[in-house]
Amino acid sequence: MMAGSPASLSGQDVGSFAYLTIKDRIPQILTKAIDTLHRHKNEFFEKHGEKGTEAEKKAISLLSKLRNELQTDKPIIPFVEKFVDTDIWNQYLEYQQSLINENDGKPRWFYSPWLFVECYMYRRIHEAIIQSPPIDDFDVFKESKEQNFFESQESLIALCTHLQELRTTIEDLDENQLKDEFFKLLQISLWGNKCDLSLSGGETSSQRTNIINSVEELKPFILVNDMEHLWSLLNNCKKTREKASVTRVDVVLDNSGFELVTDLVLADFLLCSQLATEIHFYGKTIPWFVSDTTVHDFNWLIEQMKGSNHKWMSKCGADWENSIKMGRWVYHDHIFWTLPHEFCVMSQVAPDLYAELQKAHLILFKGDLNYRKLTGDRKWACTIPFRQALRGFHPAPLCSVRTLKAEVQVGLQPGQAEQLAASEPNWMTTGKYGIFQFDGPL
Repeated sequence: MMAGSPASLSGQDVGSFAYLTIKDRIPQILTKAIDTLHRHKNEFFEKHGEKGTEAEKKAISLLSKLRNELQTDKPIIPFVEKFVDTDIWNQYLEYQQSLINENDGKPRWFYSPWLFVECYMYRRIHEAIIQSPPIDDFDVFKESKEQNFFESQESLIALCTHLQELRTTIEDLDENQLKDEFFKLLQISLWGNKCDLSLSGGETSSQRTNIINSVEELKPFILVNDMEHLWSLLNNCKKTREKASVTRVDVVLDNSGFELVTDLVLADFLLCSQLATEIHFYGKTIPWFVSDTTVHDFNWLIEQMKGSNHKWMSKCGADWENSIKMGRWVYHDHIFWTLPHEFCVMSQVAPDLYAELQKAHLILFKGDLNYRKLTGDRKWACTIPFRQALRGFHPAPLCSVRTLKAEVQVGLQPGQAEQLAASEPNWMTTGKYGIFQFDGPL
């Protein structure tokens, strides 16, 4: 931890969002995971016979044990099952142990940093599954991610229709019209981030209203709005690049389902407006924070779009598949995104990933977990500059695109936080407010 950094948010602060998450939301998510395994009992038996039934029982008992450890605030235990990240995780557990005073014993659920504990819980769910072959590739969150996609159909159709209409007129737009469209799709991608299944304890959170019509009325809820910076950066790249050269935008994804479609629509627009020439996406290697995007979710969603009986939806799916085939869209995953580390240590812990991000002209970090990792999930004063909270993390110009769902927010104007808190005590955690927070060229 660097000098001058405030303490981590943790479940020690009774009544805080971190405390309520560990006390209520996380056990609820575990219960839902256990129910999901139970509901698939017959499928496991049909596929794998008795072995499937035994594996389901084993996974359920491991998850029940995990829930009990959490609810009784037991010490946090190392991982035992061999996996690509097991050693890094266990080293991190030792590091957490080293931060504790000798008389306090081991790291525990309510006393350790919330970011670490929450990541640890999702990694333990994964461990329970991989310890239970032959069902060791089962995603306990897959159903809820797919449900989110299917329940958002009307909004998705409106969005795809808007994109396809835009594509036919894009050549005729002047610079200001292009900028307006860019801002509109950025905002749709921001509010798409509201659809977060971990916030609702895994309950449905689909997008049922037409988000395109809501953009104007949601504008007042954007607390930090650096969209102008994004436009001038990309528009400048477009004007100054040589014929064969590249403008690369990287998107660090958050939720699958509706939000992922809003991200892909934005990516499609960036290419056809020539604000970018290639887009790189980063997802999670394992199921994570209920609704986060894995490579399976990414491919599944594009397949679903392509197979849709709505012509504009299937056109989007076919175009997007083609973008991947042509190498204009590139999907990456890396274990770093499912580690508990904050991003300021990425250059040491995952230098290969850091070097990859350095190739971007702009990186968009979607969602709340990315913001927590950008800022270290600490008790920063709301007026601290964003760059200070990043503590040296700057692979390329970057922007957080997030709706607020955790008690950390920096870079606000003096008095802004107090004014919000006076009218809405929970302003930081409901997903009602959003930010486009940019950290430009060094």
